[in-house]
Amino acid sequence: MTDPAMETVDSFGMTAERQFAEVWSRTALSDRERRLLLLGLLVGQGFDEMTDVQLDAALRTGDLTEPELREMVIFLTHYAGWIRGARLNGQVEELIERVRRSRPAGDPPDRDGQAGSIR
Repeated sequence: MTDPAMETVDSFGMTAERQFAEVWSRTALSDRERRLLLLGLLVGQGFDEMTDVQLDAALRTGDLTEPELREMVIFLTHYAGWIRGARLNGQVEELIERVRRSRPAGDPPDRDGQAGSIR
């Protein structure tokens, strides 16, 4: 058994986690609105790895549906540029395919009635 006093403490990680939790728990914006803002920022700045994480979270939590993710690609491409838009399109399509493959057969359609979407 490890003595708690001898364990390494990730104080930065604990502080960051608490701050993010506080920011995401505020009530003026919904999680969906926060996710859209964050995705726009990440795409605009070219933070592809974090974009992947947030796209996955958006689809799996139901914050955004497949059609909404695809519409976001069209919209952001015009503002973030064609290169970033093409990258985002690839990220979205890869995510949709990966999530569809992992879904059990017979899952119900999403809130927009799209068969095969993940909730």
